[in-house]
Amino acid sequence: MARHYRSRPVTKTPLFTPVLIAGCVIIVMSFAIRASFGVFQIPIAEEFGWLRAEFSLAIAIQNLAWGIGQPIFGALAEKIGDRKAIILGALTYAAGLVLSSFAVTPEAHQLYEILVGFGIAGTGFGVILAVVGRASSDENRSMSLAIATAAGSAGQVFGAPMAEYLLGMMSWQAVFVVFAVTILATLMVLPMMRAPEPVNRAELEESMGAILKRAFRDPSYTLIFLGFFSCGYQLAFITAHFPAFVTELCGPILPGGVLHGLGITTTSALGAVAVSLIGLANIAGTLTAGYLGKRYSKKYLLAAIYTGRTIVAAAFILMPITPASVLIFSVAMGSLWLATVPLTSGLIAHIYGLRYMGTLYGIIFFSHQLGSFMGVWLGGRMYDIYGDYTMVWWIGVGIGAFSAIVHLPIREDRAPVAA
Repeated sequence: MARHYRSRPVTKTPLFTPVLIAGCVIIVMSFAIRASFGVFQIPIAEEFGWLRAEFSLAIAIQNLAWGIGQPIFGALAEKIGDRKAIILGALTYAAGLVLSSFAVTPEAHQLYEILVGFGIAGTGFGVILAVVGRASSDENRSMSLAIATAAGSAGQVFGAPMAEYLLGMMSWQAVFVVFAVTILATLMVLPMMRAPEPVNRAELEESMGAILKRAFRDPSYTLIFLGFFSCGYQLAFITAHFPAFVTELCGPILPGGVLHGLGITTTSALGAVAVSLIGLANIAGTLTAGYLGKRYSKKYLLAAIYTGRTIVAAAFILMPITPASVLIFSVAMGSLWLATVPLTSGLIAHIYGLRYMGTLYGIIFFSHQLGSFMGVWLGGRMYDIYGDYTMVWWIGVGIGAFSAIVHLPIREDRAPVAA
């Protein structure tokens, strides 16, 4: 006789716990650095005379390594402890950045970005969201996950502009070293990262192998996996290529305008600001998703988000690329940017429980990063072939529509724990 999951007792845990605060600090810095790599596209390619695809492939490999490393670090956190896994992730991240600063060939950059990708996995959503989820009450969990996710957007707000600013004062190699020191500095908040184990007895007794077997047999888990692919494709393509896209294709910033008055006088600066604006808009979008996810069906909210992304991306590419359209697109896409993360992670926690949430979300996140790899690599490859990003942009529109559709059949019932 199968034993059904019994929900955790409702507690009075406050929304802002030390775990949530510390997790936000780590994610902010991890994602600030990660979101800045698109700014280095043109400087590195011009210094070495590389094709756009060369550094694009390095970023694509970084995203793929992040995806591969996510379930690995999720499992490590569940075996050796969350804090040890985060320390290992930060050390790996810093090593990849320092080694990249000495790289002078495309192959070296591509190799060292494997370390950077694994470092992001150890300091990013997979590990941190699992800890935050366990430390939150049932009532606060959706919002806690949204706040931690929004921290990634906060990092994106200043990551790209900070990289652009530092590049004005020092070489890109020195910027990488500064970033390495920064990610190591986040380890100072680790003493706050103490989360309780799940209290549900059935969850504690179920092995990792049993929960994985159960999830892999569930069509809903497969649909979540497939749907998250487009999220990675769209986000990684825009993060890696949008600054260069804006630099080369956007109309001029006219003197006397608002942007010019704010000191944004070149399309290069506008490209960095666009990534920052996406992150700023996403703070509101992600928090809204967390609020709504507590009250409405997560699968329908996810379908709506992917539909919105599809419409926004299609409208942008069909219109002339101007400073105004860049800003409008950044706000619109930003409001939908990482709104999928608290809903997807919350859906997994709801269906399969909290005990192995890090591993289960990590596997789903691998699909996200497969999409990231394709978005970044295809962006560089098709640019070199066609001289623009139009084709790869329309591919993103198509798979966004696909993701909206595949979320509809997902069953949101809590899966029974195996006997």
